[in-house]
Amino acid sequence: MTTPPTFPTLPGQGSSVHKKPLFSTRVASHVSGREVRAGLYAHALYEFELTFDGLDSSGGFLGLQAQSLQTLIGFFLTAQGQLNSFLYVDPTDSAVSGQTVGTGDGTTTAFMLGRAIGGYFEPVSYVTGISSVTVNGVATGAYAFTAPNTITFSSAPASGAAIAWTGTYAFQCRFLDDQMDFEEFASGAWQNKSIKFRSIR
Repeated sequence: MTTPPTFPTLPGQGSSVHKKPLFSTRVASHVSGREVRAGLYAHALYEFELTFDGLDSSGGFLGLQAQSLQTLIGFFLTAQGQLNSFLYVDPTDSAVSGQTVGTGDGTTTAFMLGRAIGGYFEPVSYVTGISSVTVNGVATGAYAFTAPNTITFSSAPASGAAIAWTGTYAFQCRFLDDQMDFEEFASGAWQNKSIKFRSIR
């Protein structure tokens, strides 16, 4: 599996970032007023919206990365709009340390890596690095990693053994639109007030 490209980190990105967890619930209403609800997603998808207050097209702005406009446009063109996926590293949600992901039962060998947020556990979208995997607190290398987020042990961990990992991850995403709007507000200086993309599975 080829690792998707990573969304570029640029100095002109604005401080305003929107992050929206999304679920999908089917609701069937009855004449009695009762409802039947069915959740269609096991875990949330995440929608992001970024702004870029300053992008350089000429190399004339010391505080901005030279030709950052071309970098961002080139990234969008490479993705071909909504067609291809990429990785987005959320600075506030991209690493775990000693995160428990399961408990051995003596039979199961494959475990999906994840993270807890506010007491809620879910699989991470795409693992970008594994520093350590432990079984009952003891580090082990007797596993194979399968992208995007699964480890498989060579032999099943013992019943009751806690499985934990330390590492980094990103959100695998696609752009929500096939076009992107850039505005030149001064000679060689550009901005983009809304870049939207959503995580995928």
